[in-house]
Amino acid sequence: MQLLANFVDLSQRRIYPAEIIWADGRITAIREVAKAPSDAGYILPGFVDAHVHVESSMLPPSEFARMAVVHGTVATVSDPHEIANVLGADGVQFMLDDAAHSPLKFCFGAPSCVPATSFETAGAVLNAAEVAQMLQHPDIGYLSEMMNFPGVLHQDAEVMAKIAAASRLGKPVDGHAPGLRGEDARCYFAAGISTDHECFSLEEGREKAAMGVKILIREGSAARNFEALWPLIQEYPDRVMFCSDDKHPDDLVQGHINQLVARAIAKGCDLFDTLRAACLHPVEHYRLPVGCLQPADPADFILVSDLKHFQVRETWINGVKVAENGQTLLEKQSVEAPNQFLAQPRTAADFRLFHQFYCPYLRVIRVYDGEIVTGEEEGSVSEMRSGQYMPDVQQDLLYITVLNRYTANAKPALGMVKGFGLQKGALASSVAHDSHNIVAVGTSDEALTTVINAVITARGGVAATNGEGETRVLPLPIAGLMSQSDGWELAGTYAELDAWVKSELGCVLRAPFMSLSFLALPVIPKLKMTDRGLFDVERFDYVEVEKAYEQ
Repeated sequence: MQLLANFVDLSQRRIYPAEIIWADGRITAIREVAKAPSDAGYILPGFVDAHVHVESSMLPPSEFARMAVVHGTVATVSDPHEIANVLGADGVQFMLDDAAHSPLKFCFGAPSCVPATSFETAGAVLNAAEVAQMLQHPDIGYLSEMMNFPGVLHQDAEVMAKIAAASRLGKPVDGHAPGLRGEDARCYFAAGISTDHECFSLEEGREKAAMGVKILIREGSAARNFEALWPLIQEYPDRVMFCSDDKHPDDLVQGHINQLVARAIAKGCDLFDTLRAACLHPVEHYRLPVGCLQPADPADFILVSDLKHFQVRETWINGVKVAENGQTLLEKQSVEAPNQFLAQPRTAADFRLFHQFYCPYLRVIRVYDGEIVTGEEEGSVSEMRSGQYMPDVQQDLLYITVLNRYTANAKPALGMVKGFGLQKGALASSVAHDSHNIVAVGTSDEALTTVINAVITARGGVAATNGEGETRVLPLPIAGLMSQSDGWELAGTYAELDAWVKSELGCVLRAPFMSLSFLALPVIPKLKMTDRGLFDVERFDYVEVEKAYEQ
C-alpha cells in the first residue's frame, strides 16, 4: 500500500512531499517526490501517551483504544495499578488479555506500589517477589511509578528489591515524586528511577530535568500541568514527553495527546521538538514496538490536516487503518466484569462526625481546581448538634468520608473538606485512588448515606444525589472502575451526570468526580483521607481532625 502526503521527517527535521509505501505491516520505502496534492495533508508518526492509567477512562483497554485512535494515538505506556489494587495480579492479567484484542500498542508496567501505602486498605498486595515475577512477562515493559519515595530514600528492602528486579531485566523504572527537591530528589532518582510526571511547577521541572530526569508534561482530567511546564519543551527538548495520567471519558471524546501538541505549537514551541516529545521519546525510552516512520519500521503513522490544529484524518497501526475522519474503525469487544466489592449498605448514623473533645477548629482538606495536590486549612465550625460537627455550606465546609469496600461492615473514616462548593446533596465514587474504596463528599449524613448506598448497590460506580429524592448512578461493574458500555455512550452519560452535579448541586470544580477520586491518595501532598483516617502526606502519618487552637 502507499500514501502520498507531506512527510514530517522527525529524524532529519524536514518536511517534504513523499510517497510512503508499506507491505505486511512494515514501511518498505519512503520516496521523496516533486509535489504532493494541495489537500494531501501531513503524515507523521503516531502519538504516544507516555503515562496513563487506562482504568481512569472508565473503559477497559479495548474500548479505550477505540476512542484514542480517533485522535491519532497509536500506543500508551499504561500503569495498571488501579485494577491491581482491587484484584492484584489477576487484574493486571485482565488488562493484558483485553488489550490483546486491540491493535493499539499498550505497554503495561508492573505496579510497584500495591497498596500505595500501608496506611489504607486495598484489595490486594503485590510484594517484591510477585513484582519480580511479573516483570519477566514479555508484555510487561517497565516498573510502574514508584510512589513510595520515602521507601526509596530510606532504602526500604521491599522497595529496593522491586527496583533491582527491573534493573536486572533492563526495564525502565517510572518515578512519582511530587514536590521532591534538592538532595532528596537526587537520592531518589539515583536509585535508578528515570522519569517524573508529578512536577507541578516550572522550577521543580527544571531542577529535575537538570538531573537528567525525563519530565512527563501531564494534562489530564484533574491534574493539569501543561501551562506551568511547557517551557521545558524549549529548554530541555530531549527530556520531555507528554502524558494524560488520568482522563475521564468525556475528555477523551474531545482529544488526547494531539491537544497538547496543538497547544505547544500555539505557544511557539519548535514543531520538531514538540513532535519528538509526542511521538518519539516514549518509543525510545520504553523501547516500544512502535514505528517512527523509517524504512523497516512497523507502519504506525497518522495523517493530519495541518500542523497547527492537528486534526487527525487517518490513523494507521501495523499498516491497517484504524480511524478515519473522527470515526473509529475498531469493533467493540465483549468484556467480562471481574470485581471485588463486599461493602454492605449503611445508615446515616455511620456518617456522623462526633467530637472527642470539643474543639471548634478542625483540620480541613483544601481542594484546588485542576490540581491533585491539596492543602490544609483550619475550619471553624459554627454549629454542633448533640456532639456532632455539622457541615456549613455557607463556608463550603462539607463532610468527607472514605469507606472500606473490601470488608462488609467497616467503620468509615470521616472529616471535613473545602473546595467543592456543594449547596446540597452529595457525590460518591468507587474510583478512589489508589486503593479504590468508596470516597464521598456531602452536605449531610443523610445525603452521604443515600449516595454511598447507591454505589454499594451497583457494586461500584460514581453517583450523586440532590438530597431531595433524586439520585443518579453510573455503574462501573469491572472492578468498580470500568464500564462495559460503548465509550461514546459512557462519555455522554458521564457528561450528563457531571453537568447535573454542577447545575443541581452547585459544584464549582471543573472535574468533580476526578477531583473526588484523588482525595483518598496518601502519596500526594498535603491532607488526604484514607479508609483509616485523615492522613498528612508530609508527615507521612495520620493526624486528628480536631485541632487544638493555638493563639
